[in-house]
Amino acid sequence: MGVSAFEEMVYRSILHQPDAGAAGWALMTRATPAQLREACNRLLTLGLLQPPDSMGGLRAVDPRVAIRALIRRRETESELLAATAEEMATAYEAGLLREEPTRLIEVASGEGAIAARLEEMYARAEHEVCLFDTPPYLAPPAPQVDLQADLLKRGIVSRGVYAASGLEDPNTLSRAWKMVELGEQARVLPSVPLKLLVVDGRRAMLPLTSSAAGGYCAVVVWHSAVTEALQKLFELAWQQATPLGRPEGNGELSEDEQTLTRLLAAGMKDEAVARHLGVSLRTLRRRVSDLQERLGAASRFQLGLRAAQRGWL
Repeated sequence: MGVSAFEEMVYRSILHQPDAGAAGWALMTRATPAQLREACNRLLTLGLLQPPDSMGGLRAVDPRVAIRALIRRRETESELLAATAEEMATAYEAGLLREEPTRLIEVASGEGAIAARLEEMYARAEHEVCLFDTPPYLAPPAPQVDLQADLLKRGIVSRGVYAASGLEDPNTLSRAWKMVELGEQARVLPSVPLKLLVVDGRRAMLPLTSSAAGGYCAVVVWHSAVTEALQKLFELAWQQATPLGRPEGNGELSEDEQTLTRLLAAGMKDEAVARHLGVSLRTLRRRVSDLQERLGAASRFQLGLRAAQRGWL
C-alpha cells in the first residue's frame, strides 16, 4: 500500500505505545531521530498519523479508517492507471496500423484455431460482448456456452441477436433460453446478416469462407473503422429485434400458450412452433385462433401487439 517495512514498524510502535513519544518510538525501532522523523512525516502524508495539536504530540489514526482510506486511494490510482493504459493502447494500435495495415486482420483456419481465438477473445472481454447467432454451426455449442456463462459470472454484459431460423432447432432454442436465465440479453430477428462476435467494440470475429467440404476460415479484426461499423450494424439489428425470454408463469396463460406467443413473436414458422410444442399444425392453428379470439385480434400482428400490452411477452 505504499508503506515501507520500516514505516510499518514505526506505525505499529505508535499503535502499541501511543504515549512513548519520539524518543520511545526511536528506541523501540532502533532508529535515529532523523530516520524516525522522516518515517513519521511519511505516515502523516499517508493519513496513518494525526498531526500534533494542543492536546499533545502525534497520534495514530484508527487503522480501520486509515488503511481503508489507503485501499480506496490505491483503487483510484489503479483505475486511473488502467484508463491511461487503455488510452495508450489505442495510440499503440493506431501506430501499428499506420506502420503495417495488414496487422488489422488475422485469419484463423480450421475448427481448432477458431475455437482458440474465440476463447481468447472471451477471456479478454472487459465490458461487453455482442453477437449474431445464426446457422450453420461449425462445432457443438457446448464450449461457447461455457465461455458465455463464465463471461456473465465475471459481470460482463452479453447481448445476442438470434436468427429465428436457428431457433427452430429445439436444442438451439433451449441453449438460448439457458443463456437468458444466466443473464444474457437476447433478441430475435427473422434472419441476421452474418455470424459475428464483437468484444468491447474493439475486436470482432466473423466468417471469412466456408465450404461444403468442411473447410472454414474466420477473420479477427482489430480496433478500426471496420470494428466500429460492425458495432453499428449490431446496434441497428438490436433496435429492430424482438426480446427473447423463457416463458414464466402467467395467470392468464398456460405455459404452452406463453411459449406459443413468444415463439410467434420471434418470427418462427408454424411448422417449427408446432414441433416445439409437440402438436399438429391443425392444433397449433386452432390455438392461435383461440388466442386471437380471446384478445379480439384480427391478425397475428395484432395478437403480438396485444400480448405485449398485457405483459405476456
